[in-house]
Amino acid sequence: MTHIAIITAGGAGMFCGSCMHDNTWARALMAAGCQVSLIPTYTPIRVDEANVSSPRVFLGGLNVYLDYRYRFWQRIPRKIARVLDQPWLINLATKISVSNDAAELGDLTLAMLEGESGPHHREVAELAEYVCALEPDVVIFSNALLAGALREVRKVCRGPIYCTLQGDDVFLDSLPEDYRQQAIEAVAGRAVEFDGFMTHSRFYRDYIARYLQLDSTKFGLLPLGIDLDGHDGVAGERNGQPFTVGYFARIAPEKGLRHLAEAFCVLHQRRPEARLRVGGYLAPQNRSYLREVQKLLRPVGDAFEYVGSPATHEEKVRFLRSIDVLSVPTEFQEPKGLYVLEALANGRPVVQPRHGAFPELIEATGGGRLVEPRDPVALADALEELADQPETCETLGTTGQTNVRAKFSPPAMAQATIELLERAVKA
Repeated sequence: MTHIAIITAGGAGMFCGSCMHDNTWARALMAAGCQVSLIPTYTPIRVDEANVSSPRVFLGGLNVYLDYRYRFWQRIPRKIARVLDQPWLINLATKISVSNDAAELGDLTLAMLEGESGPHHREVAELAEYVCALEPDVVIFSNALLAGALREVRKVCRGPIYCTLQGDDVFLDSLPEDYRQQAIEAVAGRAVEFDGFMTHSRFYRDYIARYLQLDSTKFGLLPLGIDLDGHDGVAGERNGQPFTVGYFARIAPEKGLRHLAEAFCVLHQRRPEARLRVGGYLAPQNRSYLREVQKLLRPVGDAFEYVGSPATHEEKVRFLRSIDVLSVPTEFQEPKGLYVLEALANGRPVVQPRHGAFPELIEATGGGRLVEPRDPVALADALEELADQPETCETLGTTGQTNVRAKFSPPAMAQATIELLERAVKA
């Protein structure tokens, strides 16, 4: 594969795991000798490494909203409307008022999935025209929610078109009930037109194939990968300091911070010296959720600290080096889990629920423990074991760090992608 075009989706100003993965993926493929075009949609992507995405944003969030909400806007000449697709303006809007809360986006999601026949047909055509001019050998959509643009891209591209599925169900399941099934059916109806799919785990391959009623034989496995530069933590470097549990992910109900808070309250009763540090992006709609968690943790006093969302890679690594173990006990079945790899890359073991992609990650890395989902006592027991056995904690961290560097590096991800695409093209 000489030229790969990846159509990704921005995270509305937050560090989004999917677009961060796509950026690392694109960089890895470039380093392996491929030409890669990383094309952002909705909003610019936000990453804490070198950003290789195109400076131009397609299907810009402001125009997407206005096209859907006001018919007259669809008649505004695109050369005028395109002003609103400037990255700085979109970023400003996301800070002020534009929501990425799925609960508010049901009708807009359905409109987006209408693609060439919907209110966004001009933006879809522009994206297809841009991709056509790149003359890629293969096009990859980073999620099936972008499938409204598939038919127009298909018209102008000769090569195969694939889709990575990395959490589409999480968004769809959070839509209001009146829209959820319609949106699932709309995505499924478009997704069958892809030539193939990629997932990051066997679990998610099987799950999303059933969820969207897709042919499981059209799926390939693509290992997760992270840029390992700067992850310089060393297992056991905190020995002798108060045992500290960390959480690093979005502050949202589905990520399970409340489960960890309940477990930590149990742990703190047993081990009063234990500490809990929490970091991650907090969307406006989840502020009340964080307040509930903070109220739950009042009995532990200053043993709990929320540090906000680290703004740089260096700050993220400092956070990870300040803890002894990471736990993100998700409510949903996580399809990826990049935070697991980031913790292990710094020699920090993890304790995760036995569901989603986590069993595969723990099996591949040997860097943690699995517990029953939504069981705070079981989680507290596993954390207590590591608090009482620092040598076990260090061994898990060392093993995990070694295996992350061997199996989840950018070169490993790039090589797997190239082999997967070459096999698919020959088939």
